Amino acid sequence: MTFGLGRTRAVALSGLDGTLVDVEAHVAAGLPGFTVGGLPDTACAQAPDRVRAAAATAGFPVPPHRVTVNLSPASVPKRGSGFDLGIAVAVLAASGVLPRGAVEPVVHLGELSLDGRLRGVRGVLPALLEAARRGARHVVVPVENVAEAQLVDRLVVHGARTLEEVVRWYREPAPGGLPVAERATGTDDEPDRRPDLADVVGQPEARVALELAATGGHHLLMTGPPGVGKTMLAERLVTVLPRLGREEALEVHAVRSLVAPVGEVARLDRTPPFVAPHHSTSTAALAGGGSGVVLPGAVSRAHHGVLFLDEAPEFKSSVLQTLRQPLESGEVVIARAKALVRYPARFLLVLAANPCPCGMAFGKGTECRCSAHDLRAYTTKLSGPLLDRVDLRVHVPPVRPAAFGDETGEPSAVVAARVLAARGAQAERWRGAGWSVNGLAPGHVLRRPPYRLAPSVTAVIDRALDTGGLSLRGYDRVLRVAWSAADLAGRTTPGREEVALGLQLRRAEGTAA
Repeated sequence: MTFGLGRTRAVALSGLDGTLVDVEAHVAAGLPGFTVGGLPDTACAQAPDRVRAAAATAGFPVPPHRVTVNLSPASVPKRGSGFDLGIAVAVLAASGVLPRGAVEPVVHLGELSLDGRLRGVRGVLPALLEAARRGARHVVVPVENVAEAQLVDRLVVHGARTLEEVVRWYREPAPGGLPVAERATGTDDEPDRRPDLADVVGQPEARVALELAATGGHHLLMTGPPGVGKTMLAERLVTVLPRLGREEALEVHAVRSLVAPVGEVARLDRTPPFVAPHHSTSTAALAGGGSGVVLPGAVSRAHHGVLFLDEAPEFKSSVLQTLRQPLESGEVVIARAKALVRYPARFLLVLAANPCPCGMAFGKGTECRCSAHDLRAYTTKLSGPLLDRVDLRVHVPPVRPAAFGDETGEPSAVVAARVLAARGAQAERWRGAGWSVNGLAPGHVLRRPPYRLAPSVTAVIDRALDTGGLSLRGYDRVLRVAWSAADLAGRTTPGREEVALGLQLRRAEGTAA
């Protein structure tokens, strides 16, 4: 038995931000002991017990001497059981069981069971994205995480089932080095069985609003009695949004990797995510948080996709107010005493609301049972500052039997083609500006040359601003919608019709400008 220093690599995560960690192990003469330093949390600090049992099962017990493990940089918190494999490999290298030079440049991630099996862990995708950025080239992960790890370019992935298998690889190297895991089955472009916009009966105004929302990235509020199709429309919004690019899809799946069951992230789905939390959801579940480990919330899981809040007035007011910051900045910043965690949150917000608590107000042939107090309390749950950030507001009326025979409703593929063409026009317009859709364009840019519209075109919203019918933020958002309407129509600049449409969709029945 030789004593000395062994070293390998792992990754520590804080949100989606990773830090490449040197796992250093030192075995020296002295009383038996096994300590782990470098700010481990409870799960990581318990690694010595798992490593001892797993190494003994593999036939290479940890030497009965003083074992010291340091996770460097020591100032960065280390969370979770994913450091088990790295600690075991470093300790076995320090004790002379494994060749030190072979294990040092390799990233090892995985939890060890007491019988030596490797268990999958969460967060492998964001961890390996950071490892690849830092120049790592080889990674050993549990077989459950192989498909997820293979989503990262420039990495050679090795999947192992047990610690004994990993030890054998290093002690009895094959001519070509560590065995490379087989490529996971499935492709990035596998078709999805999704709903279609053609399933929605009638609702021409809501369809227009939905198409504009997809075109310019405009947030949308739909009001109307129960059962008129608000949820159906919201669910079909992702079917007309452009498919995600590879980098966007990796961001989406990196967030999923932190919260989804191990092994669920297996292929790169280019479909924008659709997240619909229940109205009883908490602030931490919506925006992110939690005790100990700060996890992403619904707003981050909807990154590059749609966040749908059905029965929006039934959400707690304090929960709804947490949307204001990510709607403006596109990210969530969660502060803790010892950490500041950031998660991306650039989503398309869709709110659905009944006209009153019983849902029967403004309906024909029905009678509203709500008191004036109930109605006032219900409508004020959606605060002015929140609604001011919603570009499109549309009333969805009850469907009449005459609409059943109407076959003019376009399928998602047709609408998606128009949206994609309009997105292309926006990408060309805002090339190099720092944003890609009209919904993100700052208001001062649209009010100044070369994008400032003629006074004859903006006369209707100029009057609304003068009379207090529009706030300045509302004015800018009408302009954004007008530009999106022009892009859909194939025009280079909006006219009076597009501006009037933007104002009309901001003053839908039952809402205030």
